[in-house]
Amino acid sequence: MTTRIAVVVGNPSPKSRTRQVAEDLATKIAEVTGSEIDETIELAEVTDEIFEWKSDRLDKLTERLATADYAVIATPTYKASYTGLLKAFLDRYDAGGLHGLTAIPVFTIGSPAHTLAVETTLRPLLVELGASVPTRGLAFPTAKFDDRANVLDDWVESQKTYLVKR
Repeated sequence: MTTRIAVVVGNPSPKSRTRQVAEDLATKIAEVTGSEIDETIELAEVTDEIFEWKSDRLDKLTERLATADYAVIATPTYKASYTGLLKAFLDRYDAGGLHGLTAIPVFTIGSPAHTLAVETTLRPLLVELGASVPTRGLAFPTAKFDDRANVLDDWVESQKTYLVKR
């Protein structure tokens, strides 16, 4: 049975560096796990519907995330936390709504002062929603964007044993 990786990008700007980091990380995780990568959920594309609780489009997106095996949940750092756009999307789930999902939280950060934000803000939210978060979160420094292959390789290598489901 093939496993599936969902990629959710909470950057309000489409086609962002955050998206590129998330998709590149998903590719590297797929190499380790043998998973297929689902089409990226780019939340910048649904800003007009994010607060409409009856939205077929958002219902399909939340279903895609909830039924994935792995998820890369990525956001730029805003005020030492995740974006309101990502929060509004994740608010669509009940507590436990992501049970069975292995989530990898990712922040793109502009300052080393925000390194722990991924652990202290997004990880607890994902756990509250029932996701398993066995790896450390990735705080990706945007200054290293052009060297992202090496940064991501190092992160995957250090977390590999936590990524493979038994």
